[in-house]
Parts: sequence; C-alpha cells; structure tokens
Amino acid sequence: MSTSTAVARRFINTLTDGETVEEVYLLSDKQLRANRNAALYLLVELRDRSGAISARMWNVTEDAAAHVNPGDFVAVKGKVQLFQGALQMIISQIQAVPSERLDPADFVRQSERDVGQLTNRLREILQSIDEPALRMLMDCFLIDEALMAAFTTAPAGMKAHHAFRGGLLEHVVNMLEIAKRIADFLPGVDRNLLLAGVFLHDIGKTRELCYEAGISYSDEGQLLGHLVIAVEMLTAKIAEVEKLADEPFPREMSLRLKHLILSHHGTYEFGSPKLPMTPEAIALHHIDNLDAKVHEFTRDIADDPNPQASFTPFNARLDRKLFKGLRGEKQP
Repeated sequence: MSTSTAVARRFINTLTDGETVEEVYLLSDKQLRANRNAALYLLVELRDRSGAISARMWNVTEDAAAHVNPGDFVAVKGKVQLFQGALQMIISQIQAVPSERLDPADFVRQSERDVGQLTNRLREILQSIDEPALRMLMDCFLIDEALMAAFTTAPAGMKAHHAFRGGLLEHVVNMLEIAKRIADFLPGVDRNLLLAGVFLHDIGKTRELCYEAGISYSDEGQLLGHLVIAVEMLTAKIAEVEKLADEPFPREMSLRLKHLILSHHGTYEFGSPKLPMTPEAIALHHIDNLDAKVHEFTRDIADDPNPQASFTPFNARLDRKLFKGLRGEKQP
C-alpha cells in the first residue's frame, strides 16, 4: 500500500535566487508594458501570506495577457533571479485557477498580534475619553457591529505599511498607545480630541479598500478616497448622537474632528486637502507618520531576501536603502 505526501507550498518569503518554481499565487497587480523594441511584456505582482514578488513574462500579446486579472489566483511556472538586490521571477507560464480547493489563509497576510486583545484595548482607550459628547460619539462607532467587524479586519494600506488583514486595527492601537503616553508632554493638545482623531483618521479605509482576497480599491475608494469617506461616516454618526442626546452636537468639536481627518496626511504633496491647523492635528500627523514609517522600516529589513547584505535594496518610496547590521565581519 502506497502513501502520498502532500508537497509543501513554496511561500514567497522562502524563494531563493536561481530556483525554479511551479506554484499558485494571488495576482495582486497586472500591467502590460512595451520594451525599447516595442515588444510587449507582462509585469505582475504575485502575493501570498508571506509577502510579494514582482514577476515578468516576456514577449506576450494583449490576447494572451487578457485571461488573468488582479484578484485571480494564478498557477505560474518560472525562475527566480536576483536583480538589483531584489528577487524577481521570470515567468514562462501563467494561468488563472479556481479558488475552491485553495486555502484562503495561504494567500491573505494577517496581523501577527491577537486581534481580540487589540480590539479590547481599542475599546478601553476610547472609553477613557471623558468629554460627554465625544464619548457618546465614540460609543456610537463602537456599538456598530458591522463597522467594527470591518475595522478589525481591514488593512491600513495597499502596500506601504500595515498592508494586511487586521493592519488598520494594529496601526490605530499603536497610535493610541503613543498618544496616551505623550499627551501630557504636549501642552495645548486636547487629549480627548487627539484620541478620537487617532481612531477616526483612517476609518474610511474600511470602505476604501477591498480585502477579502488580497487588497484592492473599491469603486467608492477609487472615486472618493478614505478622507472623504471618513468625513461622511463621521457626519452620519454625529447625526446619531444628536438624535440620542436630543440636542445639537458641539459645532466646534465637529469642525475640529473633521479637520483632524482631512489634514492628517500633513502636506499637500501627500494628498492632504488641508494642512494641520490645530495642535491636535499636527500631533496626529506626526504620530501617524512615526508608526507608519517605523513599521515600513522594520518590515523591509525583515523581508529582505539577501541575508548576506548589510543593507536592503533601494526602496524608491523611502528614497534610501536601510541598514540591517554588519555582515561577514567579526564584531569587536
């Protein structure tokens, strides 16, 4: 009697230079480009729960590339190579495959932290807000089960930072912890407003992004963006508070909260429709940027495919390489 052994799948973070691969991945991005000789090639991004890799398929036609699209699971054959310090794959075959026999957990990156504990901490910090109208507003968000299910599942972004299921929750709780610890050292900053602003600043990403399989933009996200969506969500919850309290919500508080959302990107260059104009707004911007950038640095260092190099490959978004530590030298 013979027994069969299941072949372990080749996760992207285990691929090595020169390896031949035949595996199923999630197609997260697809572009058809022309080289210098006007010959078409397919440029795609392949993902699984461990990370992503850029892949190319040379000498394709529009018709040949039309059968695969972002969001598809694809079976690929190809060879891994190191190019300019980063791994890429040269594909010889790519074909969409049905998802029925695939384990979704193999393809969707999850927060490594306990989502239940993060959710409890989120509630604990927001319920420490002691301004009555603002606390009631936070409660209206927290008791919205559908919204909170989305909030605790959504990523915080497409690629830059916390780009995994549960990433938004992890990012916001990190920011809340930072805000709690530094608020006493920031004279003139309203602690209650700052905590509420941290919670609300990216809440529009629950609707801007689709994250059932991979991460992509919703139609609403493409057309409006998470800043506008968040202000819409806040306006709706303020109306709920006014109905429950049977009195108007404080107008200045409403304006300050909306300003926190609309200015948190910090500069026009990074898509902020308004520059921060309150102490809470500038504090929120820098707390957001601190958590996002530190996460991006540590992730790039951890994910670097070349363990012998002292630096990561050049990161165009950060405009720099990152130092990982000295390699191949004895430390004194």
